[in-house]
Amino acid sequence: MSEKLHDVLVRHVESGRIPGLVALVGIGDRTRVEVLGTMRHEGGAPMRRDTIFRMASTSKPVTVAAAMILIDECRLRFDDVVEPWLPELADRQVLRRPDGPLDDTVPARRPITVRDVLTSTFGLGMDMTALGTPIMNAVFAQGLTPDLPAPMPAPDEWMRRLGTLPLMHQPGERWQYQISSDLLGVLVARVTGQSFGTFLHERLFGPLGMTDTGFDLPDSKIDRLPPLYAPDPKTGEFHVWDEAAGGRHSAPPAFEGGGGGLVSTADDYHAYFRMLLNHGMHGGERILSRPAVELMTSNRLTPAQQAARTAMASENVHVSYGQGQHGGWGLGMAVRTYRGDYAPIGQFGWDGGSGVSTYADPANRLTGILLTQVGMSVPDPARLIHDFWTTLYQEAG
Repeated sequence: MSEKLHDVLVRHVESGRIPGLVALVGIGDRTRVEVLGTMRHEGGAPMRRDTIFRMASTSKPVTVAAAMILIDECRLRFDDVVEPWLPELADRQVLRRPDGPLDDTVPARRPITVRDVLTSTFGLGMDMTALGTPIMNAVFAQGLTPDLPAPMPAPDEWMRRLGTLPLMHQPGERWQYQISSDLLGVLVARVTGQSFGTFLHERLFGPLGMTDTGFDLPDSKIDRLPPLYAPDPKTGEFHVWDEAAGGRHSAPPAFEGGGGGLVSTADDYHAYFRMLLNHGMHGGERILSRPAVELMTSNRLTPAQQAARTAMASENVHVSYGQGQHGGWGLGMAVRTYRGDYAPIGQFGWDGGSGVSTYADPANRLTGILLTQVGMSVPDPARLIHDFWTTLYQEAG
């Protein structure tokens, strides 16, 4: 890792606002790792290369691979109707207006398909431009999104609750965030007859050697997970949002959330993104077909859907601190369709609200993984992520 990038990372840790980090840069066959700071805000054990982090929304680019394995095997098809596996989503009603009352609906024009779920366009999601509307209030009240206000219920109960709500938009009409990724995990589990986590371990994590990736950690690994902090937005005071021992990842969760539930390490995620750069190959083993990877990592949105995606990013800069402004969306991840910063068109990946960032860049054969334990309740982790990529790309080409 270059001296300039090292100095940028050190500056953020020495500011006191980022207790520690692990940064990995892979270019071709070369891998460089920077490990800085401590596991806890108050000091204590140092960060290690094998420190395990909460991956939050960077779970999404991994979740989608499970569904693409099933499509490769013709166990799912893009335009299959989901009702045989997700009967709770049959006969949908759609709000006449997205901000209208929940009982002012019209029938859905058509059933929900696998494609709608894969592209995050099935009709319901977390829409930051619609906070305070009846449907968003109901989504939160039903516990359909992570930990708002409590851990998500088991998949069958989660599906039952989801089935009580109308859609915000007609199936296939509008891109919306989050709920599709969690729904995808339920779909994979019901198609395969296995838990989502079991399928991921057998078909993805095991073959890729991702030994520290999953939804929960055994006692022998829990000391490698730092606390997750959510600093006070007004004062910056550090508050523990999730402790390691006895926390959300210390036992199997009721809901294995494809949208944000994984924990992992820099090296494990590097293995995953390097497989995508290698067109689905890991060593001599094929994990995904080349066409599957191409679909995942290229823009899948129509111009109308792209407008909604752009609006969600550009109208929430004050909330997201500039995260999410890439233009396009593939399957489960962002795809850069315009050059708005130093990264080139074609870069793919995503960021997580726990202060993590994971992207790969085919043009430069580059993977970058940046992991912290500071949640995005404050701008500091986002600023670190921006500075990491800005500095890295000055020397990548």
